[in-house]
Amino acid sequence: MIRLTTTRKRATVSMAAIFGLALTMTGSASAATCSNRGGLDKRYCDENGDLVADTPSDKSKWLNPSTLVFSYTPVEDPSVYENVFTEFLTYMEKKTGKRVRWYGADSYASQVEAMRSGRLHIAGISTGPTVFGVNLAGYVPVAIMGKDDGRFGYKLQLITHKSTDITKVSDLKGRNVAHVTPSSNSGNQAPRALFKSMGVQPDNDYKVKYSGKHDNSIMGVANQDYEAAPVASSVLDRMVEKGVVNRDDLRVIWESKLFPTTSYGYAHNLHPDLQKSIRDAFLTFDWKGTALDKEFGKKSDRFIPITFKEHWVDIRTIQKTNGTVYSEESLKGLKIKKKKKKKKKVVLR
Repeated sequence: MIRLTTTRKRATVSMAAIFGLALTMTGSASAATCSNRGGLDKRYCDENGDLVADTPSDKSKWLNPSTLVFSYTPVEDPSVYENVFTEFLTYMEKKTGKRVRWYGADSYASQVEAMRSGRLHIAGISTGPTVFGVNLAGYVPVAIMGKDDGRFGYKLQLITHKSTDITKVSDLKGRNVAHVTPSSNSGNQAPRALFKSMGVQPDNDYKVKYSGKHDNSIMGVANQDYEAAPVASSVLDRMVEKGVVNRDDLRVIWESKLFPTTSYGYAHNLHPDLQKSIRDAFLTFDWKGTALDKEFGKKSDRFIPITFKEHWVDIRTIQKTNGTVYSEESLKGLKIKKKKKKKKKVVLR
């Protein structure tokens, strides 16, 4: 059971009851008919060389469900963003003529697995996990949040508490440092590749503790549970703006160049007309006065078109440098067990 809700009323629905989709429906080409697959899983094909799965040549494999499922990256508590996307999902319904339901994924792995099995059709997937989605789930990124002049992106920021004596990357040696998840770009992949060039190797020079989400890492540093953490600047900015953390309690001791933010796209095996409608919904949605504008408006004011081949080249390079392998087994590494909350002691006075 995966919990699905509408943006207007909540309901718990069985994914199987809505879709009845078999895993076999997600394949696009057999090994015998595919001349180029690149790094994609064996169930997909990339004949045109754009590095994403082709739409199946066999029309019987095209999916055209009456209900579409949308999921936003679980960078923070996914339930917080359900209302943020309400107006956009209503617009998506008008553009596609389909019902659109929200799926609050609790991990990067759950998003990839849901799309791989045919249970998720449209998604916003975080930077690093986007590559896993493309290679393992037939995910096709087509848009990103940005500005009208084409600007977009975020930085990896290495943060520490103001009380520590950590002032540079080399000071991480021997420390307790939070990373996000194995697939996270700014929270793991980029630090592993970039810190190495500065003479620091995670795991060897400092102890890595996976927090599971960027907000967990940030809160952990703010509460001094971790001595430092590499995080996405966009998440830190939002948490500061919401008053979740006080920027004065933290110090940014190093930051990277800009990386692409969360990508938005769809499953490769949706009907071509449906793919076009979904892409058009992203690129024509007017943010003005919406919850999306209120939530992301300081950094973005629209969805802008992108391609995985062009805009994710640096991310693919970082993951290649780290020896990242895209397999069903590697998906297990994207799941971080949640820590049990410690019960607070009650002191009687």
